[in-house]
Amino acid sequence: MTDKLDKLVDRYNFLTEEIAKPEVIADNNSWKKLVKEHSTLTPIVETYEEYKKAQSQLADNLEAVGSETDKDMLAMLHEDISVQKKRIAELTEQLKVLLLPKDPNDDKNVIIEIRAGAGGEEAALFANEIRRMYYMFAEKNRWKIEEIDIEENELGGLKEGSFMVVGEGAYSKFKFESGVHRVQRVPDTESQGRIHTSTITVAVLPEAPDVELEILDKDLKIDTYRSSGAGGQHVNKTESAIRITHLPTGIVVNCQDERSQIKNREKAMNILKSKLYDYYQTAADAEYAAARKSQVGTGDRSERIRTYNFPQGRVTDHRIGLTLYNIDNFMNGNIDEMVEALRMADQTAKLNSAE
Repeated sequence: MTDKLDKLVDRYNFLTEEIAKPEVIADNNSWKKLVKEHSTLTPIVETYEEYKKAQSQLADNLEAVGSETDKDMLAMLHEDISVQKKRIAELTEQLKVLLLPKDPNDDKNVIIEIRAGAGGEEAALFANEIRRMYYMFAEKNRWKIEEIDIEENELGGLKEGSFMVVGEGAYSKFKFESGVHRVQRVPDTESQGRIHTSTITVAVLPEAPDVELEILDKDLKIDTYRSSGAGGQHVNKTESAIRITHLPTGIVVNCQDERSQIKNREKAMNILKSKLYDYYQTAADAEYAAARKSQVGTGDRSERIRTYNFPQGRVTDHRIGLTLYNIDNFMNGNIDEMVEALRMADQTAKLNSAE
């Protein structure tokens, strides 16, 4: 591990010099890339420096023990040695985590799709509440929401909807939300007070990277239709909404957020690009898929990941066995504790698989 860390320190020192050179600063795009790499290496280098300092202090104290005769001084040295060994063990674990391969998608924007599942109107109402929860979480992180396609019913429920969260690190926070979310509660329409169980599915995709992805015109079926709001009300009288079907894969993308057909088509093509990127990457990279399964859940939208039990006031994530009891607070976008617990569990799984 130390050989790898030493090389990273050399790289860090090189970057420190490079980003200060006027000719490098003049090339803004290259300079930004170097600064980002430097920023990524900073916590590794700082932790490693602290680790080496602790190792040096430990060595000095161990050497001092061999020549010290005063009992009080020996007691102090042994106490210091105990503290230093504990700190070195902690720093070693921190370094292992810092050296784990980063998910290349973590810093990207994220596309989220929500669909009502079993449970009819109640499922659609819950789907809309989950959408609201995600919007509030995004707002707390100062991220921007761009709606892509929202289909509501007459009661204000969400039949299905897709939106993009724009902001650095958005995917890293939302990536464990993919799967089946189950709600247990007494619906407002239930006269007998019986608890109903409904489900929704959430799919999470990173925005496609800026790479060439060939999409042939002959592989696309493009339909136009009128944008509609809740209950089928027309947002406008022109066919500005777009539906694009990628015939080879069967992937369908709808977009009716913009009033302009041209803008809707452009946005729909960007979403299709992200879906195709995800589709081809997953299909071609079996090793990647196996790694996902060894971590927190599979990321499969058919996997039941979480239960929201309103009568008991709890939210339980089945992948890590964590239950939180302030469900109202959770539904108001305060999901940080769950997000962090999932991140830590994923980190632990990666460390175990690396050993």
